[in-house]
Amino acid sequence: MKEVNETDNAVSHVEVVSKVKAIKPAVLLPNALSNLDSVVCKFHPMIDETIPYRNLRSVLSKKRSLHKLIKKLDVKQSARYQRTPEDTYCNVYSFDYCYFAKVYLPTVWWTDAAIKQLQEGIDVTPVFNKTVRPIYSSAIHDWFFKWGESFGWKQMTSLTEIQQRVTEEGGVGIICAKRKTAGLSGHIVPIVPETEKKKAFRENGEVLFPLQSQAGKLNYNYFARKRRDWWNHSRYSSFVLYYHE
Repeated sequence: MKEVNETDNAVSHVEVVSKVKAIKPAVLLPNALSNLDSVVCKFHPMIDETIPYRNLRSVLSKKRSLHKLIKKLDVKQSARYQRTPEDTYCNVYSFDYCYFAKVYLPTVWWTDAAIKQLQEGIDVTPVFNKTVRPIYSSAIHDWFFKWGESFGWKQMTSLTEIQQRVTEEGGVGIICAKRKTAGLSGHIVPIVPETEKKKAFRENGEVLFPLQSQAGKLNYNYFARKRRDWWNHSRYSSFVLYYHE
């Protein structure tokens, strides 16, 4: 087995980004047409009382509810996440996972004009393609550096540490990789808590491939070794690891 070097593509420490004034999240209103059986309105949160939110009462309740969430979203089968000839939906699945985990990750983000107004104290309503626009995984990679901290995200550099914290604390982990070619989509995947049967892949106690859940060209409710160190593929310039309690 090829030894995986966590810095083959280097965990990004992109250029120093100046601190920004925190603003409210950009989230469209939930839409009844946005649901697991639908292929429309994917940038809107879903209205579905059967989808469980992360239960924050205890570490055990957090982990159990996240696994219930993965089971309910059923990325492998749900129409919402199936690839089309034009697109894949890693960003939509990651948004949904985070939304129901009670963590903010954008699937739309404010325009520059809207950000300026918000930072001046002017309230702005999210309106699709007017005050907010879709944000895809390569742009989310950069979003983390500028805005992630203000929404509670903490950058990490170790796969072992982020998997440990996700598993031991019931938190939310993200791997996000940026494409080398501008304008092409990268990839974004949640790192999820381990169970007795579902584990990250380790060698000598170090995590080489975290336990993940993804939409993409292929959809997996859970995987670790199957896609190996996908974030080090030559198509990507860099990747980031972020954790949220």
